[in-house]
Amino acid sequence: MRILGVHGVGNHRPGQSPEAASAALAGIWAAALDDGHEVAAAYYADLLHHHGHRGRQGGDDGLDSLDDSERELVAAWLAECGLPDATAAGRATAPLRQALAWLARTHGLGRPVTEWFVARFFREVATYLRTPARQEARARVADLLLTHRPRVVLAHSLGSVVAYETLWENPSLHVELLVTLGSPLALPHAVFPRLQPAPVDDRGGRPPGVGRWVNLADPGDLVALPPGGVERCFEGVDREQPRTQPIHAFDFHKVVHYLAAPQLRALLTPYA
Repeated sequence: MRILGVHGVGNHRPGQSPEAASAALAGIWAAALDDGHEVAAAYYADLLHHHGHRGRQGGDDGLDSLDDSERELVAAWLAECGLPDATAAGRATAPLRQALAWLARTHGLGRPVTEWFVARFFREVATYLRTPARQEARARVADLLLTHRPRVVLAHSLGSVVAYETLWENPSLHVELLVTLGSPLALPHAVFPRLQPAPVDDRGGRPPGVGRWVNLADPGDLVALPPGGVERCFEGVDREQPRTQPIHAFDFHKVVHYLAAPQLRALLTPYA
């Protein structure tokens, strides 16, 4: 079976060419699936790194380097996580750290890894949505769809946004199965209303070239918010649950756990 994987955040591989990084990711995904599938991977993290760090002041990975619009996205996400008065959390780094400390404490997460993940995730999401990286990333995915003609697309995290927009932009590209993993597609304010094409009457839809779309979301995945949101906000989506218990320290969002889930393997069996 031909599978195309579209990675999420935190996958920049400095010192590697896009081709080498793509091959390395394909190997990681194939090993995690462990079923002998033919896997290719679309790599676009270098585009996010290039556009996301141009003219930026401060460190590359910390909360201090987030700009006002990125903090605004974090605040909207914290509101979905249930933080009281989350709007104030986006106004300065100190309140943001306090809010993330609350989140880490509430969910039994490590505070340093929580801060690192949030800074990385929302920086890359914002970079994708507001820079030329958006079109460049979609072009790479479209090129691999044309080259490999996969039967299945597995799209993780921010990669689900890239894959969704790419498939809508190229309706002649046909995929039998699209599986979104830990997807933020329905995240209010931060992602959903900014999608291309824009939702109509607060509803998105399955891309026209996709035969079936299934969304997998770990119940502890704080990126895949609101719970059940993809199924409610988009037409033509099936839901499967890969896990009944969350995983600690943001491991619930790691792609290898989704790829190893028995529910995903069951989904892939008819396409072998």
